[in-house]
Amino acid sequence: MENLFAALNAVLSFVTPVSDFFWDFPKMFSFWKNIPVLGSFSLAIIVLVGSGIYFTFRLGFVQVRLFKAGVHTLAAKRSIKTGISPLAAFLLSTAMRVGPGNMIGVTGAIAAGGPGALFWMWISAFFGMATAFTEGTLAQLFKEKRGNTFVGGLPFYARKLCGNKVWVGTILSLVYIIYALMCLPAQGFNVVTSIGAIAGLAENVKIPLQSTFTYVVSVLVIVLVAFMAFGGIRRGSHWADILVPVMAVIYVVTALLLIISNLGSVPWFFKAVFEGAFKPEAIFGGFFGTALLQGVKRGLMSNEAGQGTITMAAASAEAHHPCEQGIISALGVFLDTHVICTMTGFIIVMAHEWAVDPAAWKAAGTYAKFLTSVNGLSPEMMQVLIQIMVSVCFCLFAYTCVIGFVSFSEISANRISSSRGFINFIRCLCIFVAAFGIACNIAGYDLSNLWAFSDLGNIIMVYCNVPMLYLGLKYVKKAAAQYSKDTEASFDSEKVLGIRTDYWDGKEK
Repeated sequence: MENLFAALNAVLSFVTPVSDFFWDFPKMFSFWKNIPVLGSFSLAIIVLVGSGIYFTFRLGFVQVRLFKAGVHTLAAKRSIKTGISPLAAFLLSTAMRVGPGNMIGVTGAIAAGGPGALFWMWISAFFGMATAFTEGTLAQLFKEKRGNTFVGGLPFYARKLCGNKVWVGTILSLVYIIYALMCLPAQGFNVVTSIGAIAGLAENVKIPLQSTFTYVVSVLVIVLVAFMAFGGIRRGSHWADILVPVMAVIYVVTALLLIISNLGSVPWFFKAVFEGAFKPEAIFGGFFGTALLQGVKRGLMSNEAGQGTITMAAASAEAHHPCEQGIISALGVFLDTHVICTMTGFIIVMAHEWAVDPAAWKAAGTYAKFLTSVNGLSPEMMQVLIQIMVSVCFCLFAYTCVIGFVSFSEISANRISSSRGFINFIRCLCIFVAAFGIACNIAGYDLSNLWAFSDLGNIIMVYCNVPMLYLGLKYVKKAAAQYSKDTEASFDSEKVLGIRTDYWDGKEK
């Protein structure tokens, strides 16, 4: 195992500089930095925020106009014949969006860019809602019916938009599967360690990594991953329906308890965020670009708008109109960033722990920073209870991410081949990789390079997905124009778009 880990770590050692290059390009060149205003932004920021702004204006602020319609769709009860309901698709996508990054990602962004990073998360997420609407609608437009399920997403609409070239869909499917496999190890370990933390807090002891308890929990987690993997998309969706509302409610209630206990700090919170957005404190680098980059970068890791990785969930729904799932995808970004991430931001900023001992704050791990902030805000008699609630949320965040990665890898695999043997091979691969991550971490190995790989995977997915959104925008605009006039209108792709699609062709479904 040690030799295998050493080989893996050596292969991935190049990832951090490569990831930094893609995120910072071309800011490392003096000719770019000398350009007024524009020189403060990397290409990644321009592509993400710029595209969100562009789609927002081209679609007439669709995230605002159709917000209420999206909420009504989520609340409506429907009888589903094929695939899953719009609400189930929303919860499945939320299982991926709302993960450990909502805690450690936001903490990392504030630690590197200051409280102002949260402001740029809000801004990028607002415009990112239009991007999510675009990709969610495209996922519905070009979805395919396979038995009693729908499959679709980036590999599917990219193939159609690129002249129905099979190799396009195949390559993008492989890119997503690789991306998911590199994210699974850390998430599997997060589940195990958080369960250990919960048990330790309940018993007031520290449970070692090498212990019977940890071994048993690890086996159970692997069994649960296998249970989800071989249950297909429907099983993953069913459990997401149960777990996502539970974890969201627990986290929001916990954060509200901390906020209510520290109401006097709320005005200072907003002051710190808005001032820090443009004039970061010296401890955080003191540069406007640092706060901006961290806000957008970590915001993307959390809400995934523009990345194309959530589009598989949007395609799996039985919608009455493609734009139904488009606006629901936008609501997912809103929930993730403007609600869940903001709760974490309140905790980190209001605790103000970085000012107590800046050197210790910088040296501490990201999750340690988060827990320190939680304890700093918690009433003394409730500290253990709140730590348990936070650990439960972290566990559920990580496990629902595992569900999402496994489900979406299966959908991507369907673009390559629908044979049972190939699908089962992908499922087994997901189980093995999750188990490998758990084993490495129990042995005390460091898989930090995998987080850098996630950063790299995120931006590569963006560069693959965003061009497809521009290619498909003309179809999204036509569909949105019809939906905006009548949200109950039936959709015929040939009449509305001027093209025939696999599902929305006007035939009896």
